[in-house]
Amino acid sequence: MDMARQSEPLPARDPAVPVLLTRPRAQGEAFARQLSLRFGTRVRPVIAPLMAPEYLSPPIPPGPFAAVVFTSAHGVEGALRLGLQLPPLAWCVGRSTAAAATAAGLTARSADGIADDLVAAIEQDPPNGRLIYIRGVDTSGDIASALNSKDIPTVSLQVYLQKPVPFSGESLLLLRKPAPLIVPLFSPRSARLFRQALPPDAQADLQIVAMSEAVATAAADIPRTAMVIARNPDAPGMLEGVESLLAAPPLP
Repeated sequence: MDMARQSEPLPARDPAVPVLLTRPRAQGEAFARQLSLRFGTRVRPVIAPLMAPEYLSPPIPPGPFAAVVFTSAHGVEGALRLGLQLPPLAWCVGRSTAAAATAAGLTARSADGIADDLVAAIEQDPPNGRLIYIRGVDTSGDIASALNSKDIPTVSLQVYLQKPVPFSGESLLLLRKPAPLIVPLFSPRSARLFRQALPPDAQADLQIVAMSEAVATAAADIPRTAMVIARNPDAPGMLEGVESLLAAPPLP
C-alpha cells in the first residue's frame, strides 16, 4: 500500500463530530453549551428543533393547592404566562425543571429522574392538601392519575403543546451525508418525531443516545449503527452517553 509522502500531506479533516440536537430551541441551546464545555472542538452541536412550544389559555381549576408539580421548564413558563398564583413548593422531575421553578421564585424539589421517580418522591413526602400538575398536552406518563391512585389528590392543567417542526437546511444535509452523526434523544416523543422526520434518502451513520429505556423503545425502529442508554435520565447522563460514543472505535 502506497504511503503519502511528507511533501504531499493528506487533506485536513474536521475532527469535530456533529451532534444533532432536536429538543425545543431553548433546551437545545442549553445542552449545546454543555457539550461545548465538556468536549470542546471534539463535537459540533447543531440546533435542529423538532418541536416548538405553543402556550395555551385553559380555564384555571379552583384552589387552594399545597404544591405544584412540573415535568418541564415549558410548564413553568406556561404557568407564568397565565399569571397563576402558585403555591410556594414545586415538585420537579429533574434539575433543569427545578432550576426554572427556582428562577420563578418557587422552592423547588427535584426528583432527579423520570416521571416514576417524581411520583415516588412525592409519595415519600406527601403534601397536606391537593396538588396541581402543570403540563403539556403530550406527555409520556399520566402523573396526575398515578398520584390520585396513591390517595394524593392531584388535578392536571395543560398549559402548552409542542408543535412538530420538520428538518431543514444543515440538519437535512447532515442526515443525508454518509458520516457519523450523534443524536441525543430526550423523550419518547422526540424519538417518534425523529423517525417521522428522517428523510428517506438518509445515509448518516446515526449514533443515538437515549435518555431512558422508554426513549430507547420509542427509537427502536430508527436505522442506526449504535445506541446507548444514559446511566441516569438527566443532562450529565446524556453527556456521558455522548462521551461513550466518541470513545468508541470507528466503524470499519
